[in-house]
Amino acid sequence: MIARVWTGAVPTGDAELYVDYIRATGFAEYGQTAGNRGAWLLQRHEGDRTEIIALSLWDSVEAIRAFAGDDIDAAVLYPEDERYLINGLSSVAHYDVIDRADPFTGPA
Repeated sequence: MIARVWTGAVPTGDAELYVDYIRATGFAEYGQTAGNRGAWLLQRHEGDRTEIIALSLWDSVEAIRAFAGDDIDAAVLYPEDERYLINGLSSVAHYDVIDRADPFTGPA
């Protein structure tokens, strides 16, 4: 499994609108792409800017390619992203998932 981490920052005043925009674009597309194992949307407010992270899990590089295109290291951007993103910048990184911890549910 591969984790894809997209990071961008927006003015804090736009954070709620931008998160809604991500839900309607990237998150919707994740769910429609075979090989996607789920996604999480994270945010951290730092003064007048908010960092947004979209963490998605994928079965394979081929599954990521089906979502992102041939250059999987390039951010997938949508028409309004530049309006929100500070300096129009975002980044993508990929990580091999080597282990996980499931919540403890008690004795069987």
